[in-house]
Amino acid sequence: MEACFTATTVEILFQNRRVASHPRSYRKGGFTTLKEHMPRAHQQYLEWTPSRIIRWAAQTGPNTEKLVTHILETKPHPQQGFRSCLGIIRLGKQYSKERLEAACAYALSIHGFFYKSVQSILKKGLDQKHALLQKKEEATPLLPLEHPNLRGKEYYQ
Repeated sequence: MEACFTATTVEILFQNRRVASHPRSYRKGGFTTLKEHMPRAHQQYLEWTPSRIIRWAAQTGPNTEKLVTHILETKPHPQQGFRSCLGIIRLGKQYSKERLEAACAYALSIHGFFYKSVQSILKKGLDQKHALLQKKEEATPLLPLEHPNLRGKEYYQ
């Protein structure tokens, strides 16, 4: 296999026969892959859009939607985050939508913006522990402002 480069084209040759030709990209990290040259598993992603995946995530809840949106927005090309996002959405079938939503909330709070982070949170049950801590914080009453052991500003003058 050989690759021939010109100022405008990249050609791939096999046994002196051209098997592929692409326009040359000088953009750092840029690509000019043609659909028919992609593996079949990657070709199916071309039919999907980031908004479609975000809508699927929103069906689970706002935290899942926010995490998926963040993943897609931080990639140079949104398609690079599709597998991760689809994996996260699929975790809702294995565990439950409620647990996935709690895990995504926890992942967002610790900046764990990855499929592996959400998977680990669910495996270890951290989503349930985090939810319990939040409920305890909400249930804990604030101390009253008036109390016999509290001294106000008048005491120190």
